[in-house]
Amino acid sequence: MFAAVGRSPAEEAGPGPKQWASARHGGANDGRPRLRSRLSYRSPSLSACRCPLTQPLRELTPLEARVLGVLVEKQRTVPDTYPLSLNALTAGCNQKTARFPVMSATEAEVLTAIDGLKRLSLVMDASSSRVTRYEHNMNRVLGIPSQSAALLTILLLRGPQTAAELRLNAARLHGFADNSSVEAFLEELAARTPALVVKLPCAPGERENRWVHLMCGEVSIDEVAAARESAERSAPSGEIEALKAEQQRLGEEVAHLRALVERMAAELGIPVDRPARD
Repeated sequence: MFAAVGRSPAEEAGPGPKQWASARHGGANDGRPRLRSRLSYRSPSLSACRCPLTQPLRELTPLEARVLGVLVEKQRTVPDTYPLSLNALTAGCNQKTARFPVMSATEAEVLTAIDGLKRLSLVMDASSSRVTRYEHNMNRVLGIPSQSAALLTILLLRGPQTAAELRLNAARLHGFADNSSVEAFLEELAARTPALVVKLPCAPGERENRWVHLMCGEVSIDEVAAARESAERSAPSGEIEALKAEQQRLGEEVAHLRALVERMAAELGIPVDRPARD
């Protein structure tokens, strides 16, 4: 059981070396996170009074998990537009990139998910706005530091990930020094009672384990693998071609800007270090 309480600066900074070592070896836990998660939380209004009352946190629906992940992501990546309106939140849920699985939720469905999250204190209405906006309260409700919140958010939005993939995809939310630091925070989340994430066995042909969140409850390894294979097979060819074209356009734009900078530097007599090429 865990509760939302005020965290000290040291706690917000994340686990120290001893805590990392404990997380890697399971600590007092046997090191095997449970596959079914029943979370608990303390209402933010009660935590301010240091009230010991706790309530069970039910498993989230897939859309509730998506809404929560989008709010955490957009808070860090587009702070100027955060908190989010219903329209912006729906658009974030239905993104075609950086999402697994891809969804096509309506505003009415997103609003229903918001209402469910509000009852868990995970989402709140933002004040001082003519248009209703929404903000998350995940860190406080779950009692996790920003590093763990970043990793959990990527798992909510992108599905199962390796530590290396999480480090890359979470870079805009938190910069991790290396893969071992990512593993340390993941193992800390997995060692909690109840667990928030679990490490999956290596899939055939893969060398690294993937991690998956347990916010929506029990996970099936076979179902996870089948879903990823289905998504890869069903990816629209037009969408793939569009991504390739966008990549090429960005590459040409970078090359143009580099040539411009080099020309200006040459006119000013400023040396420019060229990037190393493999």
